[in-house]
Amino acid sequence: MGRTMPDLIAPELRVLFCGINPSVYSAVVGYHFARPGNRFWPALYASGFTDRLLAPHEQDELLVRGCGITNVVDRATVSADVLTAEELAEGGRRLEVKVRRYRPQCLAVLGIGAWRTAFKRPKASLGPQSEMLGSTRVWVLPNPSGLNAHYRPEALARLFQELRLAMALR
Repeated sequence: MGRTMPDLIAPELRVLFCGINPSVYSAVVGYHFARPGNRFWPALYASGFTDRLLAPHEQDELLVRGCGITNVVDRATVSADVLTAEELAEGGRRLEVKVRRYRPQCLAVLGIGAWRTAFKRPKASLGPQSEMLGSTRVWVLPNPSGLNAHYRPEALARLFQELRLAMALR
């Protein structure tokens, strides 16, 4: 199976952020989104989820803010593009069980391709999804990996902020 990362999770979070899978770097150091160049932590700060830029080793502070982190696929890889459709589909089934168990208000999937493949939603777009997982709303955001050049930091921050503002209204 290779290296994996433990979830940063608790019951009834406001938002459970869901990466595609951990990087090998993150699995080695033991912190989510730890690879230099990953824009998850800056996007959280720029969007107002955190009041300061957290370092990956401060990830436990997210729980205090009602946020957690998990992944669609547990297996760490150098790049998410080596994951198979079968791995993503199996990960989607495990993720649905996890979401129904922990009941976050919102699951924020960080990667449109992962959401489309894992949940067989080939036409899904970014933002809020029409379906729910149990009582949990689903929102799709871009993958914050530095390898995803489609979204500049400002655009990531704006999209993360849309989620934060939508969740504040609930």
